[in-house]
Amino acid sequence: MAVKPKVSNGSTALEPAANEKDAEKLRFIEEMTMNADAVQERVLAEILSRNAETEYLKRYKLCGATDRASFKAKLPVVTYEDLQPDIQRIANGDRSPILSSHPISEFLTSSGTSAGERKLMPTIREELDRRQLLYSLLTPVMNLYVPGLDKGKGLYFLFIKSESKTPGGLPARPVLTSYYKSDHFKSRPYDPYNVYTSPNEAILCTDSFQSMYAQMLCGLLNRHDVLRVGAVFASGLLRAIRFLQLHWEQLATDISCGTLTPQITDSAIREAVMQQLRPDLDLARFIIKECSKGDWACIITRIWPNTKYLDVIVTGAMAQYIPTLEYYSGGLPMACTMYASSECYFGLNLRPMCSPSDVSYTIMPMMGYFEFIPLDADGTMCNGAQSQLVDLAHVEVGKEYELVITTYAGLYRYRVGDILRVTGFHNAAPQFQFIRRKNVLLSIECDKTDEAELQKAVTNASELIKPYNASVVEYTSHAYTKSIPGHYVIYWELLIRKDQIKNGKSGTIPAELLDKCCLEMEELLNTVYRQSRVADNSIGPLEIRVVRPGTFEELMDYAISRGASINQYKVPRCVNFPPILELLDSRVVSTHFSPGLPKWTPTRSK
Repeated sequence: MAVKPKVSNGSTALEPAANEKDAEKLRFIEEMTMNADAVQERVLAEILSRNAETEYLKRYKLCGATDRASFKAKLPVVTYEDLQPDIQRIANGDRSPILSSHPISEFLTSSGTSAGERKLMPTIREELDRRQLLYSLLTPVMNLYVPGLDKGKGLYFLFIKSESKTPGGLPARPVLTSYYKSDHFKSRPYDPYNVYTSPNEAILCTDSFQSMYAQMLCGLLNRHDVLRVGAVFASGLLRAIRFLQLHWEQLATDISCGTLTPQITDSAIREAVMQQLRPDLDLARFIIKECSKGDWACIITRIWPNTKYLDVIVTGAMAQYIPTLEYYSGGLPMACTMYASSECYFGLNLRPMCSPSDVSYTIMPMMGYFEFIPLDADGTMCNGAQSQLVDLAHVEVGKEYELVITTYAGLYRYRVGDILRVTGFHNAAPQFQFIRRKNVLLSIECDKTDEAELQKAVTNASELIKPYNASVVEYTSHAYTKSIPGHYVIYWELLIRKDQIKNGKSGTIPAELLDKCCLEMEELLNTVYRQSRVADNSIGPLEIRVVRPGTFEELMDYAISRGASINQYKVPRCVNFPPILELLDSRVVSTHFSPGLPKWTPTRSK
């Protein structure tokens, strides 16, 4: 029987595994983490050696050097904007070794740039092997905490997203879409610890309704076999529960009759689901009984009674969903297992059943070369920090850093934008708590909206009310997640100069015009947000709440009463503190929602 890891001297010791296959993987984790600095040195040498003839490394006259000192002295720390000209050349079809000696196989799309386009992260084919390696370590760790996972199935709501091609013909798609469409996932060998209720055909369907319907139906058909329920993000699991709330009657009808609704038109899905679907009156009656109550508390454990934990990311922006997940699950543990991004996969949570507030990820040193920019206590960069980056093995417990990566695929000293705090060490490898994404103001799911983007959206939308001699004098925002899907709420305080009415306008702004302002703001938000609205239905219509005049002065008075300096006070552009939200909501005089969908197309604009 597996034993939970011991914790001593800030380091977690992995105990003997349940089987030899797991034991081999746990020994690998121990080897990598015990020799973290040596592994990092080897990884950097491998990356620089294999890419020595690339245009990028030649540009900085590295001259084939593979040592840390030369690397740090000659290569600058960069952002996406610094690399964009090189990336665009590759995207346009230049196949010369610009960043990587290995051919760029595709681009992984990340959050939007300031111009609203997705970032394009170059990757190479072998990165799939590296990601698969990290995935293979998840189950052995989880088996230390939850025995018997090979006796049942996982109900995971997994989806692919729309993809496009660059002008040079390379695919551009999210990292998980790339993984799910790869042979590593589609042709994965049978593993009793990783049996899913969802057929591949459902996961690989781009129609979000058909994919969700088939995955939910198969989850219901296998309800007694389900031992864990999950999605990539907490928001995705909540969308699945909302889907059940909306469609349980049709699902029950299909189960009762053993037929599949004509709404499912994808032939591959129909064939895969019909292999499982048989008339089951008892199951149909059970679903009707549970779902018709209108009481959705503990619905996960009521429908799937053998569920041992939820497998979802609830760190960072996803933490806002924890109370709702607790309500639907009856307080089941939430396992955050992996830390990854489009640029690189980083590491694992070696204590996956800990409280969400205690989640720390152990960076696995073979995944890339990692450096860290030290931050001051207020989250700003220390003086001279960018020229004195700290290596993985030399970070200090309790301090915060911005992550910088060098990858096999051709990113060198690249600022990811993640802010991490060191919480301890596993052997010689540090463990980090994810604090936040740098500069991200609003986020519901995969979207990341910064302050400059929101400011631009508000400015453009406010042009629509100028003919009424009105202007937005102050605003703030909130990611509202009490509804499913969540949506952006923008609080506006308006000034209407009734002494200067023009063009015969009455001075009262029509409600439909303020509705249009919501849509105008959405048109200015990045392509990740608009895809989530249009194609994925994972974000609801943007809402403007107009507050009465003087509200933001009250907000300032409240902040000063709590110790803020009147000389340094700035209106927060995003608010989450409940008393402030209560103050704002108590002053709302009208609410307005986007009346339509913003424009979005999977095709890149250039």
